Amino acid sequence: MPRSLRITGAWAAVLALGLTGCQTSDGGGTVAPKAQAKAAAPDRVEPLKAAPKPALPATVTSADGHEVTVKDTSRIVPLTGSLNEIVFTLGLGENVVARDITATFDQAKKLPVVTRAHDVSAESVLSLRPTVVLADTTTGPTEAVDQIRDAGIPLVVFDPAKGLDDVSPRIEAVAKTLGVEKSGTELTKRTERRIAAVRADIPAGEGKKKPRVAFLYLRGSASVYLLGGRESGASSLLEAAGAVDAGKESGLKKDFTAITSEALAKAAPDAILVMRKGLESVDGVDGLLKVPGVAETPAGLDRRIVSIDDGVLLNYGPRTDQVLKSLVTQLYGDAR
Repeated sequence: MPRSLRITGAWAAVLALGLTGCQTSDGGGTVAPKAQAKAAAPDRVEPLKAAPKPALPATVTSADGHEVTVKDTSRIVPLTGSLNEIVFTLGLGENVVARDITATFDQAKKLPVVTRAHDVSAESVLSLRPTVVLADTTTGPTEAVDQIRDAGIPLVVFDPAKGLDDVSPRIEAVAKTLGVEKSGTELTKRTERRIAAVRADIPAGEGKKKPRVAFLYLRGSASVYLLGGRESGASSLLEAAGAVDAGKESGLKKDFTAITSEALAKAAPDAILVMRKGLESVDGVDGLLKVPGVAETPAGLDRRIVSIDDGVLLNYGPRTDQVLKSLVTQLYGDAR
């Protein structure tokens, strides 16, 4: 599979299917047994209380080497869901005029979509008269990014966040670009504090085997079934939750590999982590168990499925504490 199909692009494609669904697991023991699905919490970001006052112009070096000066943040276009989340949480949501399809939180839903699965429509972006555009190194096609920049729009590219260690630097980089470094520092401290609080509540697991969790990327309508490896983006979360990334541990060095009975048998997961819409795309847990090899794993035999919202799972941003908390709750249940 091409390196360009990292999960940052893959989960955007899942959301593009327009599917919905939720299945969670809960209970006691090392890995929580199955339980009935619970109502999802409201999908909203929590902006900082104090409204930021941008100090402009702000000059930064884009991840693609360009030096960019931002003079106006009145019309911001973030080209990924994770960047949208950061901008809104910094308190600049009223200045955002467009979104990526993966920006699924309530405050952004009414904004026009200009990016689908990292496929940018330059014409749509330019029609909104943006004063600054924010992108990732995974954003493309290159021609669209160049077209926006050639039109004279300040465009800043950021490295994508791939783990917990990237959360604070990414927030601070976006805040600096938008001239709100003070708000960036405040949001970074809040986010770090909340993540630390969740980690402090994770069971120590003394004398117990760490649960092995396999991250599966599912897109049933396209018959795409992938097992996450070392570069999938999920390892950092799983390890922070006191679990073992079963795909990584089994020797899968790439981001994803096609699911096979042999690969799943070697991974031997006690639980399976999926995105909620991806799970729905295969008709829920019953459909997932029909994927070759899944039913024969310890996770499949016990129907131990952990599901988290697509639009937030791998954002590694201001709501990562909620992701980690949900993961821990579903893995350990009453054992906490």
